[in-house]
Amino acid sequence: MTFKKGLKDGTPIMLAYFAVSLAFGVSAVALGVPNYVALIMSMTNLTSAGQQAGVIIVASLGSVLEIILTQLIINSRYFLMSLSLSQRLDKKFTLADRFLCAFGITDEIFAVAVSQKERVTKGYIIGLILLPFIGWSSGTLIGALIGDFMPEFIVNALQIAIYAMFIGIVLPDCVKNYKIIPVVLISVSLSAVMYFVPVFAPLKNVACVLCAIVASVIGAIIFPIPKEEGEQNE
Repeated sequence: MTFKKGLKDGTPIMLAYFAVSLAFGVSAVALGVPNYVALIMSMTNLTSAGQQAGVIIVASLGSVLEIILTQLIINSRYFLMSLSLSQRLDKKFTLADRFLCAFGITDEIFAVAVSQKERVTKGYIIGLILLPFIGWSSGTLIGALIGDFMPEFIVNALQIAIYAMFIGIVLPDCVKNYKIIPVVLISVSLSAVMYFVPVFAPLKNVACVLCAIVASVIGAIIFPIPKEEGEQNE
């Protein structure tokens, strides 16, 4: 669990983030956001959906309160991720280290970190976060600079890259542990229901959190971890 291993594990994430942030940079400039503002947003936030919603509010001259509430709702899933990952951190983590870790948590970084068999060290998490952070920021800047020259179909294609990468992270664990498969299927099914059934439309911004909680509870009931195994993991 070294810094070097973190860099290695973070490289695929960096490549996907670079592609997706290109699309964000293009869309941000198209909405009238200056290049440097788009770059600052990516350097201080690592959330594609949150940034996309935020830049729309900024472009439409929305209030600060509107931005804060929107970000709290869209990014509420990170509360669950932070709680889960905090149980896997090395005992040497200080409060400042935990703040740094919380800043860098994304869906993909969390998935890679929490799947490690050993406790997550400070060096590893810094290495894991560093390259994706660079990829996300640099991709935004380049996208903002060349956005006017990039065909729309390429921009749309780039936005899909992050989903392909996340599937690539989840599938290996499904192959190794069959118990993960039904939990994933439950979560996907619930997500589809909440997306397509009109009555759930008001919950679309927190659907990810709700699906994760319900699927996790069902998984814990059907496939409980033996006490001995849980103590060993700790």
